[in-house]
Amino acid sequence: MYRHDVLARRDLLRACASSLALAPLATAACGHRTRPEHRDGRVVVTFWYAYGDLVRKVMLDLVARFNASQTRVFVEAVHQGDYYECLAKLRTALAAGAAPTLSHVVCEIIPYLARAGVLEDLGGYEGARLLPFVPALEQRGTFAHGDAEPLVSIPFNRSTPIAFFNARMLDEAHLAPPRTWDELLDAARALTRRAANGEVRWGFEVPIQGWYWLAMVGQAGGRLVEPDGRVSLGGDAGEKALRLWQRMVREEHVMRPPPGRDYQAWQSSNESFLGGHIAMMWSSTAHVRYLEDNAHFPVVTAPLPRDVRASVPTGGTMFVVMRAAPDEEKQAAWEFVRWMCDAEQTIAWSTRTGYMPVTRPAVERLVERGWYTKHPNDRVAYDQLAAVEPWPWSPDLFRVERDVVEPRLEEGVLEGRDAHVLMDEARDEARRPA
Repeated sequence: MYRHDVLARRDLLRACASSLALAPLATAACGHRTRPEHRDGRVVVTFWYAYGDLVRKVMLDLVARFNASQTRVFVEAVHQGDYYECLAKLRTALAAGAAPTLSHVVCEIIPYLARAGVLEDLGGYEGARLLPFVPALEQRGTFAHGDAEPLVSIPFNRSTPIAFFNARMLDEAHLAPPRTWDELLDAARALTRRAANGEVRWGFEVPIQGWYWLAMVGQAGGRLVEPDGRVSLGGDAGEKALRLWQRMVREEHVMRPPPGRDYQAWQSSNESFLGGHIAMMWSSTAHVRYLEDNAHFPVVTAPLPRDVRASVPTGGTMFVVMRAAPDEEKQAAWEFVRWMCDAEQTIAWSTRTGYMPVTRPAVERLVERGWYTKHPNDRVAYDQLAAVEPWPWSPDLFRVERDVVEPRLEEGVLEGRDAHVLMDEARDEARRPA
């Protein structure tokens, strides 16, 4: 069942990447939509979003608040599944000339979409280059050399991976959150419990996914792409990261790889953590509020442990406006995006979900109001931005992470294939043209 699920999702992602390559030609053939949509005298901005549960409710509340705040623009929010389902639908709509005005997409796909020519350059819109974003979370902080590219993305729901702990289990074992890989392994051993009936309380759990592996690559001193543009996948550091997972899962038996892939695996980890079946896990800062509100034990967070240095990638999504939309709709979409970047909206979004506040004024107001004193887990997440490793601005980034690296991480951890052989294969495939 797991293997079938992996292959099905992988096929979807291959289709997504290959279809996106057709977007510039298809869009050019269909032409721009010249007639904006109006409803009751207001410009309609169709906004495709990809959230569920609590985050979806917060998003819809903010959209309703914007719509009630003025009479010129009406934002119509349309749910499109998870991030990757939404992206697959977006590429189909782009090819058909029927894309929404506004969407949000995962960071890794932005260089590809920018090269495809389907994103609006927002640099000339009023105030766009003056918005006081937290440097690590804006386009030029998320991507190496992102400031040299057209401004095609605006930070929205941003996150980093972070370590979550069942504080009660840590206290019982007289342990502090691990600060290094060696301490992580020791803590996972100490926290793993096997009952006579075969039930296991696992010391550690993390989805076998590229985002977390990339964090470990940086921690081991490597990077995905070298300064000269060579795709190294971290070199020895990439292999070292995979071997640590292999050791914890296959040799030490102290880490449970969650079943499923992508958000199925993330959801499985969250459920296991809340159910008391794991003591430590890595997940997204986006889950801070959900886990705090639903756990029957104290939840504490800490920065990810280091090997030779601290390192985390950023994650989440960015707002993007479709270039093919009518000018009046694009201007209206910008008004909504800019409104969402105001401090009070940023604070409402961040404090109710756990995503990072993306502007400096929002952070300053949270400090002044004592938010971080009352919610130290949020402060840990924000402070960890000091260790951010930017993504390379590469059109192949999404393909390499999703279609080249992640399947091999699964083969290494779940099937036990040699880390060096797998990474050599991955490097070879990553360097070939898509």
